[in-house]
Amino acid sequence: MPTLHDIIAPIEAAAPCAWQENWDNAGWQICPADPKTTECTGALLTLDVTEAVVSEAAREGYNLIVSHHPLLFKGLKQITASTPQERIVAEAIRNGIAIYSAHTNMDSAPGGVNFQLAEMLGLTDIEVLIPRDNDLVKLVFYTPSAEAERVRSAILEAGAGHIGKYDSCSYNNEGFGTFRAASDTCRPFAGQIGELHREPEIRTETVVPRHLAGHIVDTLKKVHPYEEPAYDIIPLELPHRGVGLGCVGNLPQAVPAAEFLQHIARTLNMPYLRHSEIATETVRRVALCGGSGAEFIPAAIASGAQVYLTADLKYHDFQRGTGVITLVDGGHFETEQQLLDVFYKLISKKMPNFAVRRAAMPSNPVGYLLRTR
Repeated sequence: MPTLHDIIAPIEAAAPCAWQENWDNAGWQICPADPKTTECTGALLTLDVTEAVVSEAAREGYNLIVSHHPLLFKGLKQITASTPQERIVAEAIRNGIAIYSAHTNMDSAPGGVNFQLAEMLGLTDIEVLIPRDNDLVKLVFYTPSAEAERVRSAILEAGAGHIGKYDSCSYNNEGFGTFRAASDTCRPFAGQIGELHREPEIRTETVVPRHLAGHIVDTLKKVHPYEEPAYDIIPLELPHRGVGLGCVGNLPQAVPAAEFLQHIARTLNMPYLRHSEIATETVRRVALCGGSGAEFIPAAIASGAQVYLTADLKYHDFQRGTGVITLVDGGHFETEQQLLDVFYKLISKKMPNFAVRRAAMPSNPVGYLLRTR
């Protein structure tokens, strides 16, 4: 039987917690001392952790809940039955249920909330709307020429060298390095102890996601032939264009704006949509951000989109795109519910015979009353 860590590992690989916003609290909400040794009896997937979801997990004998929205954002001063949050924590602990949340890190992930929503709407040429800043570093290292290909391949395999839609990116040039093994305890790969040595080397430069820098340096030290490999880590003030919030893409062909709004409503299974004054007769380019994304209206306009789909828009937000872009509020739950399919695919791909399913009880706190006459 897999452990709790085994089930969460593919989610963390796809959306590292390092990608969450600084106000967020993604990761383990409730967890036993060692998730790597605690067996997982089943996983329940939900957008929100509610009392009904915890009860369902306990009833089914599942000891893991995977949610999008974190259960905990601030510290609890007490655990009583006075609030739903406190009751959820107490009931989960009582039933031995662990809770893990992937929130804004999954919003920013390639293939996450926004990419899935964009694909559901039929967009192509999908790009990140708000790329993450200061998320990349440059790794520079020097390898004996005869060993350079082997070491470089290991570094790229460990996760370095991704630029946009390209991988295995590196720059290499020839030179020579000098060194002297100054102690009898040295075990030099080349040269003699006490003698200055000159070695033909390859200088390799590649980009590394900041959160992987430690892992990749460990890999370098493991595979490099030198006892003390030389390397540099240089911060880069470049956007990580493959990771970030929101998406922008194109429809295969321009369609009437009203027709596209109907398409959004059908796709999200919405009884109605709130939207601003329709700004353009047709729509070809679409920006979106699942969940609350009013702050990205300027970026949506700058992207050249004719429609921006998000949620939780306030009254005056709808005025910000007048004459330029049509703003659409598709509902917070409705624009993020596709994430449960992402969770399911990530877990099932690694553990095809494992018990994982969506919670039966809907967690949308918003209801809709349709007029009958």
